[in-house]
Amino acid sequence: MDGRMNKPNTTAKVPRRILGTLLSSLSAGVVPRSGAPYIAIGRNDEIESLVTSLDRVADGEGATKFIIGRYGSGKSFLIQLSRGYALDRGFITADADLSPERKLSGANGSGLATYRELMKNIACKSSPDGGALPVILGKWFTTVGEELIDEGITADTEAYHAEFGKRIMKNLRELESDVGGFDFATVLREYYNAWQTDDDMKQSACLKWLRGEYNTRTEARQAVGIRSLSIISDDNWYDYLKLFTSFARLAGYSGLCVYIDECVNLYKIPNRISRENNYEKILAMFNDTMQGRAPGLMIVFGGTPQFLEDSRRGLFSYEALRSRLADGRYGGGELKSLMQPVIRLKRLSDSELYALVIRLASLHGEYHKWDVRVTEENMKTFLMASLDRTGADTMITPREIIRDFVTLLDLLYTNTDKTFADIAGAVQRSTVSANVDDDDDSTSAPASAPVSASGGNPNPADTRPKITLDDIEF
Repeated sequence: MDGRMNKPNTTAKVPRRILGTLLSSLSAGVVPRSGAPYIAIGRNDEIESLVTSLDRVADGEGATKFIIGRYGSGKSFLIQLSRGYALDRGFITADADLSPERKLSGANGSGLATYRELMKNIACKSSPDGGALPVILGKWFTTVGEELIDEGITADTEAYHAEFGKRIMKNLRELESDVGGFDFATVLREYYNAWQTDDDMKQSACLKWLRGEYNTRTEARQAVGIRSLSIISDDNWYDYLKLFTSFARLAGYSGLCVYIDECVNLYKIPNRISRENNYEKILAMFNDTMQGRAPGLMIVFGGTPQFLEDSRRGLFSYEALRSRLADGRYGGGELKSLMQPVIRLKRLSDSELYALVIRLASLHGEYHKWDVRVTEENMKTFLMASLDRTGADTMITPREIIRDFVTLLDLLYTNTDKTFADIAGAVQRSTVSANVDDDDDSTSAPASAPVSASGGNPNPADTRPKITLDDIEF
């Protein structure tokens, strides 16, 4: 791993606010939105692949990546980690989880709902928690002002203000040739005029239009004050996402990174035509980014193996996507190429899981200010019990390990009269289900074999030799 990763110093003290949120999220089995780098163990190759793509997109290319893994394998964690690297590299990021109400294409506003969620969560380095649209527009004005000062024009002079307006309009004209570009540029021009005159109402109306929150053209035209204005809708929201990418680069950012998680919800759509319409939208996004028609745009999808590989309902049921995303003649097996659009998450190694447990114990002690009463042998015993269950060889996930271990630490901290052996010994260990990815949804596709994170069919029979403490090394 090279020095470009800018990893945080995990031996330094973590800010208490971030650490509290981090531990709370982990104990609930939820991916933390901040603080993810402090527990980043393994996945070095996957992170390197995403970072390399970010560097290429910053140079004017486009990219689409699919992070594929079982529930709890670390897809969402890797997405949040990548989002942090993108912010550090000067990108604007936007992320959304798909759901039955949020899709890429669909009637009744389901596509627009995804756009609205993306714009709600839009973030930049100075505003990483979302809601950064006003900050981004302010950065645009600051960038233009700095260019004028660098050219020798004194700030707050009549010449400065005149040239400032001309430069803004010149930038906006570059957007007008794209689909929807005229309306997009017109609204930004209105926002600039409102910013000059301190018209907060008009600025809010323009921001609301950019977020796609107007339901009718009449409502938008009355609020923004432009007679011929259209609105962002289910049919055109992706075009405006590309326009926003172009604007981000004009404003001095490296580009736009869009993260779309929980794509399994597309796999669950019961209607074939509706499902294929969504896959067609993914195909359009993939083609635009990979063919150079969306410079500065990177899109990352997160989904399960079924979402990708199921030949009846997954992406592979759509021939145009299967031919682009399936392993070629030399792909698959033990060899892997992280330059490909699909990143498959395999199980963390035993040593990586051990390192993760050590990190969790350290962070728990730091937050609660106590000497964690867990020895290295205790941690190895915990891992041995977790990994020695039937099916754990392929099915155990970081989420299960993290949640169980943080819960154990919480119990030790609360019950000062109990030892590790007292608590761990009282736990009834169960087998790991070979079908954790399957859904009880009555509309799910019939009889496709479960798929492992490496792309093959897992064998539920556990033929591994028994794990001993000496097998787990750090």
